[in-house]
Amino acid sequence: MTSGLENLQPGLDPDRPVHILFVGAGAVGCFYASRLHYPSHNLHVSLVARSNYKALADHGVHLQTHTFGDYTFRPHAVFPSVAEAAGARPSSGWDYVIVTTKALPDRSDDSALIAPLVGPHSCIVLIQNGLGVEQPHRSRFPANPIVSAVTVISAVQTSPGSVRQNRWTRIHLGPYSHSASFDLASGGQDGKPRLPRGDDTTGAVTLAEVPSPAPADTKTLQALGAHHALLLADWWARLGLIRDAHATRDELALQSLRWHKLCINAAFNPSAVLSGGRGNADMISDPELRRHIEGIMNEIWDAAPKVLAAHAGEEESGKKPFPPEGAAEPERILKSTERNVGSKPSMLLDWEAGRPLEVEVILGNPVRIARARGVEMPRLQSLYALIRSAMQTRERREKEAQGKL
Repeated sequence: MTSGLENLQPGLDPDRPVHILFVGAGAVGCFYASRLHYPSHNLHVSLVARSNYKALADHGVHLQTHTFGDYTFRPHAVFPSVAEAAGARPSSGWDYVIVTTKALPDRSDDSALIAPLVGPHSCIVLIQNGLGVEQPHRSRFPANPIVSAVTVISAVQTSPGSVRQNRWTRIHLGPYSHSASFDLASGGQDGKPRLPRGDDTTGAVTLAEVPSPAPADTKTLQALGAHHALLLADWWARLGLIRDAHATRDELALQSLRWHKLCINAAFNPSAVLSGGRGNADMISDPELRRHIEGIMNEIWDAAPKVLAAHAGEEESGKKPFPPEGAAEPERILKSTERNVGSKPSMLLDWEAGRPLEVEVILGNPVRIARARGVEMPRLQSLYALIRSAMQTRERREKEAQGKL
């Protein structure tokens, strides 16, 4: 295998254009894309849009932002599909393929979706919720650098082509090699490595063999991923003026941030649905619901260091993989949530709109990743079983009403 140094060219050569493609043109994707598009600095950002394609192609993206005022973002190009983007790829290929779609591995395989876009020197960037979102991409693209990203942002698409950013802009980026893999301890009875893969027939996450070729060595993947994370964070901070865009060279530090965000997402999102549609502040005003949510958060808080240390073997070295430095503890998060009156978590909004829920990456994957490292999370597993059953029941009733069953 080559050293990978040829992959370090984007961003270092002022005469070489860098071509960046966002797959997913929702509120989060459009906001971060708009802060990365600087043709005067040879950064050219394009979008793959679906339902809002015509609005974006005709008029660009109109943004109302708390941080940067109102402005219009006109991408380098807008494509109605991945196939169109693949057919129009630059001669040098897409330098960055940034995925900002909802992570629904029980419905579709994002790694298969972007496969026509990924060249030998493309960097894959995943700005998605939950845990384990990287592993299908690592399996399909064993030698490409992957950057994993965690965001804290409040943004909504108010109409096709119009985005409002309400609060926060924070984004953390870091390399990914294999740290959030399921490992599944021995893989199967044949001893081959395995990873979770959606089964479109049942909606359940099953096990599928990792395809050949074998992954690049971990140090190379981490070095390349860290390099690209640093480049992106620099561009977002220096050009896009996102002051809280940060990069880390430490893979487990980034996964630690994912676990910390899970304390919020996994506690509030499914609970809002299962409680009958109550918002965040409303839930914690109820003593029993507050106790329930705090229990979920504490379970994740207790499990995360064990899971991360089990992967890295850091228990022997004395390093503390969790919590991230300066991270808010559960009680502080609950106190802050008391002021967030009227807020509804994204899973509840999706449930009310009849859309699929990010159940696997927010609940199922954490349970499986922890279990593969000998850590059980019974509270989270119960939430996962209940919300997954609620989805299946609703879908079955919808099919019955449509005469499809």
